[in-house]
Amino acid sequence: MKEKVLQVVALSSYLDPILDKEFNVIKYWELENKYEFLKKQGGEITGLVTAAPVGVEDILFYLLPNLKVISCRGVGLEKINLELAKEKKVRVAGTFGVLSNCVADLAFGLLLDVARNISTADRYIRQGKWKEKSYPLTTSVSNKKLGIVGLGEIGSIVAKRAQGFDMSVGYCSIHKKSHSNLEFFETVEELAAWCDFLMLTLSGNKKNTKLISKSVLKNLGPKGYLINVSRGTVVDEEILTEFLVNKKIAGAALDVYENEPLVPAELLSLENVVLTPHLGSSTEETRRKMENLVFENIKSFYVTGDVLTPAN
Repeated sequence: MKEKVLQVVALSSYLDPILDKEFNVIKYWELENKYEFLKKQGGEITGLVTAAPVGVEDILFYLLPNLKVISCRGVGLEKINLELAKEKKVRVAGTFGVLSNCVADLAFGLLLDVARNISTADRYIRQGKWKEKSYPLTTSVSNKKLGIVGLGEIGSIVAKRAQGFDMSVGYCSIHKKSHSNLEFFETVEELAAWCDFLMLTLSGNKKNTKLISKSVLKNLGPKGYLINVSRGTVVDEEILTEFLVNKKIAGAALDVYENEPLVPAELLSLENVVLTPHLGSSTEETRRKMENLVFENIKSFYVTGDVLTPAN
């Protein structure tokens, strides 16, 4: 008999049929009376599949009394209550280890874009302005200082990318990394004051909410740039918008936002801002690896009793 699995959100035309073939899948987003359905049949469900931007509502841990495993597409699992999962003895898996290079690539691409005005210069040509006058000078990247907030797997790869540009790299993290020879800063404010580019690759948990505050941006200053590929919630978006509008920092490159897919209207017209729609892991190669791992994690649990890449 197939295990009954609750799929919280549609994932893709590739993964969904694989899940349907292997399990008895309940498509949560198609249920009209979700909670009423789960009150009646939730006891039969042992597994759950979701995606990081959606996560898992706390109430599901109570409506699914026999839930044993959650397999999530993504690595930012702040929308899954890991403490509650541990309390309920539910194993949680994320797609760790397969998307870091892809996110780091985008992070460095955003840094290059906002410094050299690549997107803005592209629009400059398309609008016919090059015929009228030369494009203004931009900012070099080589030999500059890169500050990384959160030296996890993604941050460490970004640091390697920076070496190819002869950048000085420093970081701020919860603890000093014994394996790293990079310069360590005790506070984000100190790191921001030191660097030319402040790169955010930290997790989006509650402790980090609005960590990038007015004091951090003030220290970054009018010649500093902010690049965020972590979560929009780690930045005080209102303050950041104010600093960008008034050119209190030089610019920002953002892949994530506080209330996705909503982006502050003031940012849309600014030439010192690069905006992408949460593209960190969005390549065909990486997404396929992630979705394979979503399946392999939940399948592994039912076969061996544990997942391959656990979060708890």
